[in-house]
Amino acid sequence: MSSLKEVCGGLPLNPLPPNQGRSNRVPHAPVRVPNLTPQEEKLALRNALRYFPPAIHEVLAAEFAEELRLYGHIYMYRFCPGIPMRAYPINSYPCKTKQAAAVMLMIMNNLDPCVAQFPQELVTYGGNGQVFSNWAQFWLVMQFLCEMTEEQTLVMYSGHPVGLFPSHRDAPRVVITNGMVIPNYSSRDEYEKMFALGITMYGQMTAGSYCYIGPQGIVHGTVLTVLNAGRRYLGSSDLGGKVFVTAGLGGMSGAQAKAAVIAGCIGVIAEVDQAPLKKRHEQGWLMEITSDLDRCIQRIRDARMKKTPLSLGYHGNVVDLWERLVREYDTTGELLVDLGSDQTSCHNPFSGGYCPVGFTEQEASQLMHSEPARFRSLVQESLRRHIAAINKLVDKGLFFWDYGNAFLLEAKRAGADVEKSGAGKTEFKYPSYVQHIMGDIFSLGFGPFRWVCTSGDPEDLATTDVIASTVLEDIGKGVSDLVRQQYDDNIRWIREAGKHNMVVGSQARILYSDQKGRIDITCLCLSPCLFSLLLQAPVVISRDHHDVSGTDSPFRETSNIYDGSAFCADMAVQNFVGDAFRGATWVALHNGGGVGWGEVTNGGFGLVLDGSGDAARRVTMMLNWDVSNGVARRCWSGNDKAYETICQTMQEHSDLRVTLPHSVADEGMLDRALRH
Repeated sequence: MSSLKEVCGGLPLNPLPPNQGRSNRVPHAPVRVPNLTPQEEKLALRNALRYFPPAIHEVLAAEFAEELRLYGHIYMYRFCPGIPMRAYPINSYPCKTKQAAAVMLMIMNNLDPCVAQFPQELVTYGGNGQVFSNWAQFWLVMQFLCEMTEEQTLVMYSGHPVGLFPSHRDAPRVVITNGMVIPNYSSRDEYEKMFALGITMYGQMTAGSYCYIGPQGIVHGTVLTVLNAGRRYLGSSDLGGKVFVTAGLGGMSGAQAKAAVIAGCIGVIAEVDQAPLKKRHEQGWLMEITSDLDRCIQRIRDARMKKTPLSLGYHGNVVDLWERLVREYDTTGELLVDLGSDQTSCHNPFSGGYCPVGFTEQEASQLMHSEPARFRSLVQESLRRHIAAINKLVDKGLFFWDYGNAFLLEAKRAGADVEKSGAGKTEFKYPSYVQHIMGDIFSLGFGPFRWVCTSGDPEDLATTDVIASTVLEDIGKGVSDLVRQQYDDNIRWIREAGKHNMVVGSQARILYSDQKGRIDITCLCLSPCLFSLLLQAPVVISRDHHDVSGTDSPFRETSNIYDGSAFCADMAVQNFVGDAFRGATWVALHNGGGVGWGEVTNGGFGLVLDGSGDAARRVTMMLNWDVSNGVARRCWSGNDKAYETICQTMQEHSDLRVTLPHSVADEGMLDRALRH
């Protein structure tokens, strides 16, 4: 077993570690189908061997060629570290600076088998959200971080550590880009080739920026989404006896079961792969499992009658579940579902993200590799059936929304009936959750703020929970009813999170907060006297890229931008740049994430808080920008709530001045002008 000191010592080459191949104790990523030419296969091998001295090329070339042939990518399984992968307490890392140690901690948390979806393939979540492209990159990054001083910056190109460069104390310690491909070549087919060549990488959102904290983040987001869906569609925050049907129990989607119970409803989640079903059940997040549709329907009826919260995993295809719900209505006249959505990895539908009906997960995986064209056709046929069943139930009273996984986008591409008459490119028959449920929350400046206690001690997390809830209670007294509702929801979340054992991996917490809440929470944590008395080690603050300013995603985060700029990515790029020179410890900019490669530009950050005046200066300067940038953009697009929020923020900060839009009072004037 390796030690942290050995992990920081660079690639283990003398002697070479034994090649133990893939472990049968962890789940593995679907086989990729890059369709490389013989010349490209040779290039992929040559690129992989760049990390190693020529003396061992003969040995490694043969096994790398086999990996490429069997799995469609060179992961370098021989170099999987022997040390148990987890977030060790920050003082365990042999580093010259705590900032570098914090990055190490976050990387190892992202690769923890309890956290990562496919740990040996370096996939954290979403089916293909990579931390690195191969294990050589992991070893080199850890070595660089161990050697780093506060006068250096590590530069990362799509998983590849370019190196340590002279810098200065106020610069980011790490600058990360993932998938920054020339726009005309940012297609799925090109991506599969480039990933196989080892030259680019899909970092999803928080995987490739090292900031994923396990499914807690999406549990919280799903709780808020379901609660607000109930308010909007059902007219109540009380979801007792209401049924929410969805699909997916993997890395991100695994949170849906726990979220349904916390929200007080009956969650029925379909999943074709038995491994994540078993994992969520053992975790206690999934209360029951059945592969019997009759049993599934009976449990829905029982729970509806008793109004008892339930998380029920259906081991089978969600299309079968939706079609059975249609038959139940046709037979009995009883609508057994109130709310519906989908959390399959539909951003990646032809590479394992969506299983066609009639196939087991294993059968689908084999077909995907052996007959990719037929597999694609079957996926699209299933999507059409999926939508047809949902459409029938919506006509009877179901409320359905797209949960930002490209489900409706892919259904449209498959020819399913999801068109919205007279709508723009980003709109479908059913709204995205941003358009109808969470978009106003972003416009108010609220988004998924998070922190990690690097001591690894649950007591530190409990302390920060108390600080956060106290701050929110205090500042929630003097705000509008709509803003107060957001504070109340998040205070409830913090209390529920403690009861429901949300921590998986690092001692982390997430809550939705606005600019004032984020700054007040961190500044109270940073108070020198409080920090030294209450906390044992630094705290890393971050956020999901899925936030107010972090992401330009026309089919998700910015789907409620209606001025024609939904496909523009200035906001995300400016956010990344602005965070970099305002004090972030590390910054990341990605192509793809959420709804897929080529569909999104997103950025994130990490900032180490150590109780010092320097950290307080950085956090105030950076968080003001990190939120207001997105609110200003949403205001300029014509969102009234964002207009009100940015005007209030300008009153509170005299050095903030934002260009405000003038609205057109007489729409008829536009028609008259165009007629002439």
